[in-house]
Amino acid sequence: MKQSTDRILTTHVGSLPRPEHLLTIIRARHAGESYDTQALAETLKRAVADIVKQQVDCGIDVVSDGELSKISYATYVQERMTGFGGSWKGPAASDMLEFRDFAVMAIKTGRLTPIGNQPCCQGPVALKNTDELEADLANFQAAVAATRPVQGFMNAASPGVVAVFLDNQHYPSHEAYLDALAQALRVEYEAITKAGFILQIDSPDLAMGRHIRYADESLADFRKRAALHIEVLNHATANIPPEQMRLHLCWGNYTGPHHHDVPLEDILDIVLQARPQALSFEGANPRHEHEWDVWATARIPEDKVLLPGVVDSTSNFIEHPRLVAQRIRNYADIVGRERVLASSDCGFSTFAGYPQVHQDITWAKFKALAEGARIASQQLW
Repeated sequence: MKQSTDRILTTHVGSLPRPEHLLTIIRARHAGESYDTQALAETLKRAVADIVKQQVDCGIDVVSDGELSKISYATYVQERMTGFGGSWKGPAASDMLEFRDFAVMAIKTGRLTPIGNQPCCQGPVALKNTDELEADLANFQAAVAATRPVQGFMNAASPGVVAVFLDNQHYPSHEAYLDALAQALRVEYEAITKAGFILQIDSPDLAMGRHIRYADESLADFRKRAALHIEVLNHATANIPPEQMRLHLCWGNYTGPHHHDVPLEDILDIVLQARPQALSFEGANPRHEHEWDVWATARIPEDKVLLPGVVDSTSNFIEHPRLVAQRIRNYADIVGRERVLASSDCGFSTFAGYPQVHQDITWAKFKALAEGARIASQQLW
């Protein structure tokens, strides 16, 4: 993971708004409808080139491909792996169930992504092929070569978050399902790092999983589950150096009450056992901004790098750069300025076609992020 010795670097969590002409093709593919494969390949290549340039132009140092080829950050695996089909109701957030009228209104007005029915695991999980992954890598390599950012990262789902959204109806146990997912995802993990990119493993299961899938468990049982998910993830990444990985921790990138979110202090010791060197997490939204003080009292290994969210990914407020700088300094005071990269809370289009922040405001937020990092750098160096 790139660390700077003279300024605060900027990054984000990964997903970005897809162009409408690309969305049309991606939706058709996801629905099993016919689509022009050549048109998709050409559209993706142009879109990735454009979105990487936009990130660089806004002042983002460590960029992604926007996850433009994926229907979502987790359920994209159903298109790349065998074993998925049928349908199940899908997970429900316990905080939204407590405010059902709000949930209905939020879905109707587009404030909340309607997850709805999802496929489930009905057979052995295995990688179909690596064609889509190879295309993603080639498109991103070309875009990075053209724009020359400080570094590039690419997202991949954790075994645990896939299990949250795609129910197991085949394997004899949760552990067996996780192991099968990990074996298939290992190929993707290693390909991303071999291509020269930082691997970001999206792991909302470690936090969001508590209130949308495992709310009926005791905290002690959920901690055991989270520890299992970390153990499986560490095994799947055993061949990758920690400094080539970052892990994203998330409580769910949606506008909602979030009053059932598991507190950071209840899971941080487990999260810190993950192999990735860098940890990305929410630090700007009203439910979790205060938790910088949890990091201040935690036993953070000296090799860990923090990527706190300093701009929110669900609000169309554009943060003031001075507020961004204040948030950055909170973490720099804890682990040192060289071990902090300024980031967003989460992705800006985690489910294709359902961005909660308007695309124009997304780019304005990135500019505020870069300006806040510049202010913080002047204050810290």
